Amino acid sequence: MSMPTNTEAARAADDVLLHVENLKVYFPILRGVFQRRVGDIKAVDGISFDVIRGETLGLVGESGCGKSTTGRAILQLYRLTDGSVILDGEDLSKLHGRTLRQRRRKMQMIFQDPYASLNPRMTIGEIVSEPLEVHNIAKGKEKSERIAYLLQVVGLNPQYANRYPHEFSGGQRQRVGIARALALEPSFIVCDEPISALDVSIQAQVVNLLEDIQKKMGLTYLFIAHDLSMVRHISNRVAVMYLGKMMELADRSEVYIGPLHPYTQALLSAIPIPDPALEEKRHRIILSGDVPSPANPPTGCVFHTRCPYAEAVCREQEPEWREARAGHFVACHFAERFMKKG
Repeated sequence: MSMPTNTEAARAADDVLLHVENLKVYFPILRGVFQRRVGDIKAVDGISFDVIRGETLGLVGESGCGKSTTGRAILQLYRLTDGSVILDGEDLSKLHGRTLRQRRRKMQMIFQDPYASLNPRMTIGEIVSEPLEVHNIAKGKEKSERIAYLLQVVGLNPQYANRYPHEFSGGQRQRVGIARALALEPSFIVCDEPISALDVSIQAQVVNLLEDIQKKMGLTYLFIAHDLSMVRHISNRVAVMYLGKMMELADRSEVYIGPLHPYTQALLSAIPIPDPALEEKRHRIILSGDVPSPANPPTGCVFHTRCPYAEAVCREQEPEWREARAGHFVACHFAERFMKKG
């Protein structure tokens, strides 16, 4: 594979909004009266990736694989065990206190549960305006105008500002959460499964809203989800996680048409096809066993205990995170075997 020229490398560096390098988030396991540390839950275990300015990077995987922890660690809601998170050229992991609070204006989060993420004792207007007050950005008439504008952007009537969350449906509450995330005009938003708690009929509306807002405001998304068909719709590139590790990352078409990792292949085979004839003919990959505990992950490749293609090297040696073909990254010893399927 040819190395990029200095000009290409510089252009690529300018396009990267977020660079995550060897990110690790371990939670201690404490035992006994004196709460002695006896081990760690390796929620995220040394992942690296970039998010390009203006794109949507979809992050998928089974429940408990570390997707949400990754999103929260990027925003420094969880402090890192190791690694770095560089947003717009600045390492967030080295910031603390007031400096970190100031940088939070650039990055926001849309939470999974629209029922739990809104304070039931605050009006919609108070919820949306809280970031403006915390950062001392707008007061009085200017704040009221900003609230009205944000509610209009997400498709809500500005007259709803004096109502409380319990007066709204789940889809409307999630729109309020989106308005709150937009209040500080961030450049990067982590969407932590923003549609998983919503009715199917509402999910497409919220996804379309996120796409419209992205185009208008030039936003960059990390879209965390387990609905692979929805991730394919909204994402430019897709990253696949398993047990705290990154398995594969590539353009969405490459991931869905020519996956190079057995785990990605298994995930894609589980997507239902609306055509009964095609559904009956296709090959389903059924993984054996359960996901191992992140407190005691397998040696070598963490997926080898369930992989139908595992060999001795998979049990002994952790696969390198490498670029198997241009823009297509994978952590598998035998990725080249599957290239003919691309």
